[in-house]
Amino acid sequence: MRVLKIVAEGITTSFRYPHFMQQIHPSYHMPPPATIYGHICSALGEWVDPTGVEFAYHFTHQGETTDVEHIILLKRATGKLPGTKIPKVLEGNVNPFERNLLFRPRLTLYINRPEWESAFRSPHYAVVLGRSQDMFTYTHVSVVELEQAGRAYFEHTLAPYEMALQVMQGIVTLMPRYLDYARGRQPTFARYTILRDRVLLEAGGPYWVDPTSPEVKGAYQGLAFLRFTGDDDGSICVA
Repeated sequence: MRVLKIVAEGITTSFRYPHFMQQIHPSYHMPPPATIYGHICSALGEWVDPTGVEFAYHFTHQGETTDVEHIILLKRATGKLPGTKIPKVLEGNVNPFERNLLFRPRLTLYINRPEWESAFRSPHYAVVLGRSQDMFTYTHVSVVELEQAGRAYFEHTLAPYEMALQVMQGIVTLMPRYLDYARGRQPTFARYTILRDRVLLEAGGPYWVDPTSPEVKGAYQGLAFLRFTGDDDGSICVA
């Protein structure tokens, strides 16, 4: 299978849990699929139809830290600006909060759209991953030919929810899968398995592997491809 392989690196990033609004903003340890979809559309310069698009990735960082940011909550104001007759329009309160940051993130992204290579070599918008200020750089863009193998290792990746039963490791988490901009950004959530430690699978294949990845005990890195839309028992729509 021919796929597009992109390596992106940055200084910091953060993938906020969507239901935390004040005081603390923890971060997922892996980019949610909805974040990957937005990243792809940013490079292409348009909201693309997610139907049939599949992706897999390998994501690492060199540590975590906590920073203090603030949100200004605005409301309609009364009275006039001090020393003038100009009426106030808005006033706000500054609300500080702690945000969890990932340091020196590195994303290796695989997409089943090799025809998008030119878009990632010359992205339409500034390359970011996570917050708008989390600037990234594409350090490698190429088309690679994946192979199928009976054994593979998986690490630092997001895998389907069902894979947790197969590997008996990892962290099961609920993540934003897709934001439907044609329906007022209606979110869809799904369950996934976060695999941070290396897992060697020698049964249940064949697996798609990247033959250009480091070889470990005679196996190459396996790729767990995911989709943004389509049938998925773990999907949950939120109005």
